Amino acid sequence: MPATKERPKPFVLPEFCKGCGRCISACPKHCISEGTEINPRTGLVPVVLNLEHCNGCGLCIDACPEPYGLRETPVDQDYELLDPEKLFGSRMTDAPEPVDHPDEAVPLAQMEPLVLKGNYASAVGALLAGCRHFFGYPITPSTEGAELMAKLLPKLDGVFLQAVSEVAAVNMMYGCGGAGMRCMTFTSSPGFSLMLEGISYMIGSEVPGVFVDVMRGGPGLGNIAPEQADIKLACRGLGHGNTHAIVLVPSTPQEMLDLTMLAFDLAFKYRNPVVVLSDGYLGQMTGKVTLPAQMVKPGIPAWAVWGDREHRRNLMSSIYLSEPDLEAWNVHLNEKYEAMKVEQRADLFLCDDAEVVLVACNTPSRMAKGAVEALRAQGIKAGLFRPMTLFPFPIDSLKPVLSHARRLVVVEASNGQLEDEVKLALANAGVRDYPEIEHVRHFGGVLPQLEEIVVKVAAGEEVTV
Repeated sequence: MPATKERPKPFVLPEFCKGCGRCISACPKHCISEGTEINPRTGLVPVVLNLEHCNGCGLCIDACPEPYGLRETPVDQDYELLDPEKLFGSRMTDAPEPVDHPDEAVPLAQMEPLVLKGNYASAVGALLAGCRHFFGYPITPSTEGAELMAKLLPKLDGVFLQAVSEVAAVNMMYGCGGAGMRCMTFTSSPGFSLMLEGISYMIGSEVPGVFVDVMRGGPGLGNIAPEQADIKLACRGLGHGNTHAIVLVPSTPQEMLDLTMLAFDLAFKYRNPVVVLSDGYLGQMTGKVTLPAQMVKPGIPAWAVWGDREHRRNLMSSIYLSEPDLEAWNVHLNEKYEAMKVEQRADLFLCDDAEVVLVACNTPSRMAKGAVEALRAQGIKAGLFRPMTLFPFPIDSLKPVLSHARRLVVVEASNGQLEDEVKLALANAGVRDYPEIEHVRHFGGVLPQLEEIVVKVAAGEEVTV
């Protein structure tokens, strides 16, 4: 009787083994044990094999969750550390290429306007946009949005999960968004800081998700009053690496609903996180909110890692160990960021003939709008330029206004973070001829007031007469 070929036995790739121990439990011959030495390339402790009694059953390989810490290969074979996407070549499957299952618009019955606080309006907007998955951790002044989602999602066959931390929440969003599902979180400034690493991974892997950041005073724990000091974080600091996301800035409860709905559309259009940047007053402020004429029943995008046969070919990863591969991926991301420039949005109030242009967003823009009306009553031609996107900054709408502006005054609740976005947008657009920028600023939860804006502008007008 001819000898049979010995079944291949497992081999540990230390760089891919996290020492989880699943293979230890799976081995019927007790050939695997916990390791004792840290792998210097990973900082983890891989398992140790003793193959004296191994029969090559392969159960340990099946149990390994890290494709692939264990391989059916000779022990003495040399390995080059490869990206997961290239490690085993093309996927062996006869499944068809996945296709988009498009969203559906579902008509809503007409109803009277609601009176909602901003956080509630944003939560309602998320539900109408088809969001049925929420992951987050409570933090004032954003918690009411999470509370409403916790109350309503179970009734809509949705999922509300209070994570153990903001770090856990953002990684749950990574998994849910990777499956092509619409998901979101409510947070505030310290919590948003904790989420940045996960947001960077989502951007690097092209995973959509919506982050509603209800800004509060800082740095550190600060307080729970409104501030705008997360502008730099949202526009220029979304985690390590080359990371950007569209940043929407509402100023009313109605816009909290409308822009949250828009955020989901943009997140899936660009396969990228989107930030809705609110503030502590706007989250708590009540106002009249009119619901849209329709809601969204989301489909499944072709790229989703859905877990079924159709989507088996799909893979998401932000790992590019080869420098040329990572550079090429960053080129791709840069092209996407450039394409996002068409999403510029702004609201212009009495800017057609304005000689004094106020620039403000969020709650401070409400004071600025009142100041414009008061200045007009004094005969001063003032106007309000209110960006509704900070990334991309609506420079295309600002440039025509500058042609007749003598003064430019930025009103904000931070130490020049909005003003920096204005200056950077002007510089990037090649605009060199514009008035010296003035400002009205407050910090730590104190907001600029209508009266002081009027005094600031009027005093400057007296000097120039």
